[in-house]
Amino acid sequence: MSVTTDTIRDTHMARPDDEERDYERAVKTWSAGKFDDWPNEAGFEGLTEIRGPVELKVTGSIPTWAAGTLYRTGPGGYTVENTPKGTFKTTHWFDGFAHTHKFDIVSDPNGPKGLVRVLYSSRHQAEDYVDAIRQTGRLPRLSFGQRQDPCIGVFGKLMSVFKREEQQPMPASANVCVTVHADLPGLVTKTEQTTSGHRTRSKALFLATDASRLQEISPDTLEPIGLAKQQILHPLLKGPLSSAHAQRDPETGDLFNFNLDMGLYATYRVFRTNSTSGTTDILATISALDLKPAYIHSFFLSPSFVILCIPSSHLGYMGISVPWSGNIVDAIEPFDRSKICKWFIVDRRHDRGVVATFETPAGFFFHSINSFEDYNEFTGDIDVFCDVVEYPSTDIIRAFEMDVLLNNQDKEELYLKDEQRIRNCLPRVVRRRFRVPAEKTGKIPRIAETIFEIKAPHAGELPTINPDYATKRYRYVYSLANRGYSTLHDIIVKTDLTTRQTLCWRGPKGHTPGEAIFVPRPKHARDGDGDGDEDDGVLLSVILDGFNKTSYLVCLDAKTMQELGRAICDWAIGHGFHGLHI
Repeated sequence: MSVTTDTIRDTHMARPDDEERDYERAVKTWSAGKFDDWPNEAGFEGLTEIRGPVELKVTGSIPTWAAGTLYRTGPGGYTVENTPKGTFKTTHWFDGFAHTHKFDIVSDPNGPKGLVRVLYSSRHQAEDYVDAIRQTGRLPRLSFGQRQDPCIGVFGKLMSVFKREEQQPMPASANVCVTVHADLPGLVTKTEQTTSGHRTRSKALFLATDASRLQEISPDTLEPIGLAKQQILHPLLKGPLSSAHAQRDPETGDLFNFNLDMGLYATYRVFRTNSTSGTTDILATISALDLKPAYIHSFFLSPSFVILCIPSSHLGYMGISVPWSGNIVDAIEPFDRSKICKWFIVDRRHDRGVVATFETPAGFFFHSINSFEDYNEFTGDIDVFCDVVEYPSTDIIRAFEMDVLLNNQDKEELYLKDEQRIRNCLPRVVRRRFRVPAEKTGKIPRIAETIFEIKAPHAGELPTINPDYATKRYRYVYSLANRGYSTLHDIIVKTDLTTRQTLCWRGPKGHTPGEAIFVPRPKHARDGDGDGDEDDGVLLSVILDGFNKTSYLVCLDAKTMQELGRAICDWAIGHGFHGLHI
């Protein structure tokens, strides 16, 4: 194993006995308010677009079997100068302007054995969107959390409720930058090429967000080349909201998601798109008088079910608050402990629709982790286990506003002055068991059982697992947590869900890691070095050095959390959201 030595790193093991102590320490770290020492401005500026490819300097050693392409997406700019209203400033981190990055990890056939080269390129995805802001000084459409222009009166708000989008939007007119998906079934793509008279298709690449609109980009140049709505898949998928984290069956490749339509009633349509035929089926239509529309970022997929949780992030006035407010954040009703989470277990094997419903205490989550099952051969009951990164309230959504992140006018110190709010903003991994009876239970909700809860910093956000264990019983989850060394996250933590032990990696102070993508070691590459265990692989994470305003792609041994190598950029790559290794 080769480890780089040009910067300080810290790899440490924590025991289950340390959980409560480390959680209280995290609360006190945030309460201390050591914000002046954090390089908050790095990564929140207009970031460099490099259409490349540019070769990066590699130190240490990245395994040749990790070769492939790592795509990353997220915000890449937050201000627009010289608009009719002056300088436009983004007010929520999630509304930064889309910027996609590409790391090609390639083996060098002419170099020493085991040597890889890393080529980098990136591209802004929302140039027409930004141009529209430059012309008017305001966002051209609804956003996640952009504060409403105070000059817009009641009439302007009423008009926005009924305003229709442009008939033929251009590919770069949307701001889509949350998740990356390859070869989504059911969509007619533009990623085609003609070779020797035969028509072949390279991998199609899509960007998604929490709306029903998708953006297709070139997997080679990253150029935005198309926009599509879920309604193309099925005419009933006409609602504006969906999950950024569409799920795929690991065996068939079928696509699963939900579509949320809002009106007199909230209507959730859970659907499946067949990977072979491209046809789409509505598995369940969920609607009731007491069921509200909600902001939902992800859901769960097990071998037999789609599990939809409607958390306590309800949208006011049956969704009308969204166009009225101009964004989702302001449309979310004040958190109320009486607004419990509702879970719907949807059969995806035998078309039985909703087979069971459950309730859990009020709370909120961005990210599901994994879901698996145990079958009771005597009763026919199925225990469904759902793992999620959960928060006790919706306070975390406001914690990602730009003024809080950048501590503008001491907003971060004011926001985190309340210790209870700090506790509400610290994530925890929760595992719940849902016992699904062999026969449908109708609409009578059951109470789910909480199996365990692991608090920060022993678990964190942006969770990933070995993709070979999706929908299977698994042991390890990799996530990002904060021990007070950076603005957002400062450690990559490996959590053993069986022993509750954790193993962490962190860089120097001010280094912010991005989502760690797991790349399994293939069977042909073991050769006595790999054991084929669940954690036999590497993690790829883009690290932002906030002080020097540069970034690097780090490669970690997923078993030991030791650094193997890195590819160094001389520029900053903004702290983004999600990625995909192909």
